[in-house]
Amino acid sequence: MTEAEMKTGDIIELTATSMAHGGEAIAHADDGRVVFVLGAVPGDSVRVSVTKTKKRWARAEVLEVLTPSENRIASTCEAAAHGAGCCDYAVIAPEVQLGYKVDVLTGQLGALAQRSGVLERFDLEKIEPVQLTPTLGWRTRVRLGVDEQGRAGLRKRKSTEVVTEPCSQVFPGLIHDLSQFDFTPGAEVVAVMDSNGNRHIVESSRVPRGRRVEKITRVIEGSGEVIERADGHQFTFPATAFWQAHTNAPDTYTQLIRSWAKESFESTVGWDLYGGVGVFVPAIADALAKEGKEGKIISVDYSASVDKSQAELDGYNLELVNGRVEAVVAKLEKPGLVVLDPPRAGAGKEVIETIAAQAPEQVIHVGCDPSTFARDLADWGEAGYRVNRMALIDAFPNTHHFEVMAELTR
Repeated sequence: MTEAEMKTGDIIELTATSMAHGGEAIAHADDGRVVFVLGAVPGDSVRVSVTKTKKRWARAEVLEVLTPSENRIASTCEAAAHGAGCCDYAVIAPEVQLGYKVDVLTGQLGALAQRSGVLERFDLEKIEPVQLTPTLGWRTRVRLGVDEQGRAGLRKRKSTEVVTEPCSQVFPGLIHDLSQFDFTPGAEVVAVMDSNGNRHIVESSRVPRGRRVEKITRVIEGSGEVIERADGHQFTFPATAFWQAHTNAPDTYTQLIRSWAKESFESTVGWDLYGGVGVFVPAIADALAKEGKEGKIISVDYSASVDKSQAELDGYNLELVNGRVEAVVAKLEKPGLVVLDPPRAGAGKEVIETIAAQAPEQVIHVGCDPSTFARDLADWGEAGYRVNRMALIDAFPNTHHFEVMAELTR
């Protein structure tokens, strides 16, 4: 089939060879074009429908699995099997999912970050893979859509239609009985199971995809104020505020910050950028105080949930800055340690250049998207920083998502 002949709607047969970023598998057409195949697993021979064509690549969706991969299993998620855009790795054997994610990350880093020299001290084969457990029933907070009939559920992929079947990610008992409630059509529902085992269900106005839900418009169940414990501390905040979805993610990240932090810092000021409710504050403070000196932490976040300090952080020398990082970071005191956990869009060149201009002695960067993380690393490299350590944390089992932490110095 020539390039001119391949078009949207064509039915062709392919063999998937690897996974791409975003949950699609990679195959190669007879004309040499890369085809990104939704619903395929590496090793599958599949019949697909071509959904998009470009000069060098195409997209397709599986119509039929002709010969299944040895790593294909029956779906472990009923919601995904009914079209929900939740567990796109639910048909992949759990023991190989982490390896696929490492391959995706190294592919993204090889394409972008290496060009800046940021990896000249780091061998990508030394990425530390960290599998968080449990791998099912790990999600303690979930955001749902509400259809015109007032039913709350996960959305179908690229659709506003909701699916009410159970999802394998969701913490047991969190959303099993939502049919008893009358939700507002078109609203967003946020359901949280907090550390005390209390369930909170609240409504909020729908916001654009990728934006953070903030304002609670109606409390359906619970108080709407959740209590979470991590790193030996307790945090209280609205159900709509950001907190890591996986029940064991906060402890894992704070432990890595502690183990990666330098032995000493000339400056005992630490920046906690995109800091949310402050879960990283104790770890940053402990890192700066290794020689008996008290560290000062400046925590920056635009969320309304950080307009007051957490009671358990009152003993720390903590300054809260309620604003966007890009707007305030140039005005902060010179830091020794910077920890930043930007949203999926990444920190961006402007923010990284502004941080680097203050010459922090050590940076720990958390990324939740491999492509924007690689781009951010490239910007760190251009600013003179180099990666010393990196870990891939599978904080989203049964999905293509994962998080990455990198430790950098000049």
